[in-house]
Amino acid sequence: MIKIIGDSTCDLSKECIEKYDISLASLTINIEGKTYKDRVDIDPDEFYNVIEDLDQYPTTAMPSPSEYLDIINKAIKKGYTEILCICMSSGTSGSYQSAVIAKDYFFEDNPKSNIKIHIVDSKCMSHGSGWLILKSAKLKEKGVTFEELVDFNEAYKINVKHFLSVDDLDHLVKSGRLSNASAFVGKVLRLKPIMSMKKGKGAIVAKERGIKRVLRHYVDEFTKRNNKDITDFIIIGYTSDIKLAENLKHKINKETDFKGDIFIMQMGVAVGTHVGLGAISMFFVEKDHKKDSLLRNELIAKKNELLEKIPSYLKK
Repeated sequence: MIKIIGDSTCDLSKECIEKYDISLASLTINIEGKTYKDRVDIDPDEFYNVIEDLDQYPTTAMPSPSEYLDIINKAIKKGYTEILCICMSSGTSGSYQSAVIAKDYFFEDNPKSNIKIHIVDSKCMSHGSGWLILKSAKLKEKGVTFEELVDFNEAYKINVKHFLSVDDLDHLVKSGRLSNASAFVGKVLRLKPIMSMKKGKGAIVAKERGIKRVLRHYVDEFTKRNNKDITDFIIIGYTSDIKLAENLKHKINKETDFKGDIFIMQMGVAVGTHVGLGAISMFFVEKDHKKDSLLRNELIAKKNELLEKIPSYLKK
């Protein structure tokens, strides 16, 4: 039996988490001296209603190894023998390292155990790791083996495309995700930065003037980049304005040939702390870029092997 684990920054909906029995290690958020567990002790809407009135900027902390270990032990007691843990990028948090330490603790205490545990450094944030977790859950439901799930995640995690734009640049500056200089230029020109992931960390990849052009950018880039063999669903994320997400979903349905599911899911407090109000994001799997690299060629060969091995599962 395969158990899938993640951390709370995956921002998957309660319905998805319950449907696929996904367990999450929660980040903690410190808000003016009080500590909350992400998506446990504080509701996202509750947080977004007060974020602009806070005197002190909220801070976040990674899940502890003991929390991951507790999740692993509970899963094993329920009969799970194979555990796949998909964490947010190690370039942005220590969540991955905590999960690795928990795995080491488990085998130190149980040296003869036959339990299989694999920890994925997703190189993703928010619904990026959420996309991998949800895809893995769907593949598991179709009968994909644990080893195939591991191979899929390690092969495709760098292809999960992130697009994130924010309404207020100040939150990115305060959280260290954007320089003061970039924020100043953006404010003066009324530009909205569009961020993605590069080498496991957030990076500005484009700037657009106004939300209409941001959504236009998302749709145009999706049309050019989407890997139709893998992307059978898109996740659109938002913090405080669901209408932005609904507008983007409508544009994708109207202006592209995509026929899969489009999920709209709210970003949690841990992610919202850094991106603030009015954030809008989009996640899918993009095609490989052409690069003359031995390592890249080996990875592409591995992906082709996976497609031949489980094509019917990947496309459903």
